[in-house]
Amino acid sequence: MSSKTQYLIKQGLLTSPPKFLETGVQYEVVMGSIAYGVAEDHSDMDVYGFAIPPRDWVFPHLRGEIPGFDEAGPQFEQIQQHHMIDKSGMGGKGREYDLTLYSIVKYFRLLMENNPNIIDSLFVPRNCVLYSTAVGELVRERRQLFLHKGCWARFKGYAYAQVHKMRTKVPEGGRKEIIEKFGYDVKFAYHMVRLLNEVEQILVEEDLDLARNKEQLKAIRRGEWSQQAVEDYFSDKENQLEKLYLESKLPAVPESASIKELLMQCLEQHYGSLEQCVVREDEALIALREIESITVRVRTGKMSIERK
Repeated sequence: MSSKTQYLIKQGLLTSPPKFLETGVQYEVVMGSIAYGVAEDHSDMDVYGFAIPPRDWVFPHLRGEIPGFDEAGPQFEQIQQHHMIDKSGMGGKGREYDLTLYSIVKYFRLLMENNPNIIDSLFVPRNCVLYSTAVGELVRERRQLFLHKGCWARFKGYAYAQVHKMRTKVPEGGRKEIIEKFGYDVKFAYHMVRLLNEVEQILVEEDLDLARNKEQLKAIRRGEWSQQAVEDYFSDKENQLEKLYLESKLPAVPESASIKELLMQCLEQHYGSLEQCVVREDEALIALREIESITVRVRTGKMSIERK
């Protein structure tokens, strides 16, 4: 089974893709209204995923490159292309693709930051997974590892942005028709409600079901909620979520050591041995460093008390 990226390359729709993408894609999913269970049709596909670049693109020292001194060699963070029209899709009716593909390193970084779009891509329902290798499955199986209390600030920021656009953005194209029909932009409204619902699930359940509130979101998109009702929902939910944030049992910050170990496992599974790529710290040395850190904190605490 080939990836959707490979298909778009073969169709000549993806412009100037790096050669490694023909075999380096590890995970692809359908995002957008399809993943949230509110799509009116399946003609457009918003595809997200990640790929693993060649070994020396991730570890440039393998090609003798000294970062900051040598001219940077080939590297890859992401590729993004919109409005690719596959005329043969949908039985000849045509299908439009938007593709956003990250390197596994940047994908992990965005997951650690609890970027809502990237978190969503890892929690889509199984029927929205277009392509997944053993590496893709490993990351998906460990998806809860990336969740932490920082999700509230990130999701709230994205929700605020949707509210601001709903209130102030000058409509263009099809957005004008939406406002003429409903009196305000219901798409911005539904995304705001979706984001707040999602972060509530994360804080309370430490998990995420993207389609759980699909009927509520469909009602908003049909214009069954007034703009005032949407504004009131935002205010009430924000207050509730502030309390849930304080009560949440999620870790306060990302478990970076565990996440890095997962990243290394993925790279090792793809490349083989990483012996020439990185030096793994001895577990005993790591434990000693942690003990030393605790000892310093205890001593510092005692000194502070004595000074008082």
